Amino acid sequence: MKAAVLKSFGSPLVIENAPEPVLGTGEVIVDVVATRVLSYMNEVFDGTRNYALDLPIIPGPGGIGRVRAIGPDATKLGVGDWVFCDPTVRSRDDAVAPDIALQGLTAAGPGGMRLQRHFRHGSFAEQMRLPTENVKPLGAITSEDATQWCALGTLLVPYGGFLAANLRPGETVLVSGATGNFGSAAVSVALAMGAACVVTPGRNETILADLVRRFGPRVKPVKLTGHEDDDREAMKRAAPSPIDCVLDIMPPSVSPTVVRAAVMTVRPYGRVALMGGVGMAGGAGLELPYPWIMRNCISIHGVWMYPPDAASRLIALVRAGLLRLEEYEATAFDLDHANEAVEHAVANGGPFKLTVIRP
Repeated sequence: MKAAVLKSFGSPLVIENAPEPVLGTGEVIVDVVATRVLSYMNEVFDGTRNYALDLPIIPGPGGIGRVRAIGPDATKLGVGDWVFCDPTVRSRDDAVAPDIALQGLTAAGPGGMRLQRHFRHGSFAEQMRLPTENVKPLGAITSEDATQWCALGTLLVPYGGFLAANLRPGETVLVSGATGNFGSAAVSVALAMGAACVVTPGRNETILADLVRRFGPRVKPVKLTGHEDDDREAMKRAAPSPIDCVLDIMPPSVSPTVVRAAVMTVRPYGRVALMGGVGMAGGAGLELPYPWIMRNCISIHGVWMYPPDAASRLIALVRAGLLRLEEYEATAFDLDHANEAVEHAVANGGPFKLTVIRP
């Protein structure tokens, strides 16, 4: 099969013939039809992000495809079914604290690296092998639809944060990082889950205005000034009621003071989900006042990715018409132009932009 292979950090992907995956028990092989390219994939490939990857590897986290072959433990899937390939692979021998690898992207700890050595290769290829539980039925779609459905991979991340924060219909939410790729996805997901209002702080007034244009008056934009106390009060004033839940999904480049300003808008007994990159590139971490957390009974939840059933639940939101994949503007490349796709993703990584490879 044809695949794009990363052989060394800092080198371009090599397009070549690779061995087809071999089916094992508890596994499914999928013909990849479309797969998204992360806007920071170049930083993974050149080593800047220091992701744990045992090279050479076929990269690509998740994708949309059709079932090619199933193992004996699959009782609902059938050959030819349209599916979402969930890249969050979990070890099966510890349900309480499983090791995790993001197939085709990175792994966490020694256990995650062991997972990666088996479920090694991702979706920048004509075929990929996944654990049975990571193959999520989509229902009937067309080959053309597959490009748009790649947005699931972006939307799933903030959805996992809101599930962890137990977001309830009718609540007021603040998304820290609302003008970014994942942050704008968080706005659409929160509204689809029934949030009464989403406060969207940011510096880019054009993007803030676009969020209001897309989603209407339930979005409350706030132009940030960089002054922590002033910004915190502005965010509180923008909310029509006390802020029940804050989701932070800021990138590593952002100052922790910006994140702290947003986090500390939450009401007493409120919930905070941390999914961003504060401190990952070095520098100060997020410092929050102990007395404020304790006396206000604030729940702070660190979240990496999402629970195993999240993809199926998110697909149901799309099927119900509550979450619109049509918000995304997609640009597609074939596998021979995978390196060009990576460059395009870097230059076009804003809100509701999608770069896709169609093997």
